[in-house]
Amino acid sequence: MARFPKREANIRTLAQSMITGLDGNADFPDPPVPSGDLQELLNHLIALEDAQVAAQAAAQQATEAKQAGLETLTTAMKKDLRYAEDAVNDNAAKLAALGWSGRADPTPLQIPGQPRSLEAPKEGPGWLFLEWNKSPDGGKAAFYRVERREPSAEKWIMVGTALETEITLNNQERGKEWEYRVIALNKAGESEASNTVTAVL
Repeated sequence: MARFPKREANIRTLAQSMITGLDGNADFPDPPVPSGDLQELLNHLIALEDAQVAAQAAAQQATEAKQAGLETLTTAMKKDLRYAEDAVNDNAAKLAALGWSGRADPTPLQIPGQPRSLEAPKEGPGWLFLEWNKSPDGGKAAFYRVERREPSAEKWIMVGTALETEITLNNQERGKEWEYRVIALNKAGESEASNTVTAVL
């Protein structure tokens, strides 16, 4: 059994087929809604759809015009505020007359805090998954450097970098015990190293 369509395009197609089939077809002599009435309803729907498309286009144009007006006003306001800041040497009390507070002193970037709770919850032959927590202290980390060494060695070697607080290290030398640690970095410098984890891959 056929199902009545849900998409508008399919409904219009079915309506046109019905109108054509009802016109002059002796098998359907007295439909409750004559084909001429169906045609009027279909024409009305098409007109409404055309009006909707035109309204959407007008709304888009209105939105773009409003945004352009906002940008023009914003540009003009910023010019006056820069002028006012220079005119009174950033005096906050005088700028308050304009509803403005002046330029805030820049906050210097801080070194990231020490990464916390480094763990190696998953590992396999030649690979290791590490995860850690970012520090609640210090500046925001731009990225993390992952290092390893043999337990008896003094020098740490970088084996990867990560933007998030996790990394999968592949192609790790097998059959050796390794210590891993993480350091957070940004333009201000680098953090203290995290705790270390040990793994034999």
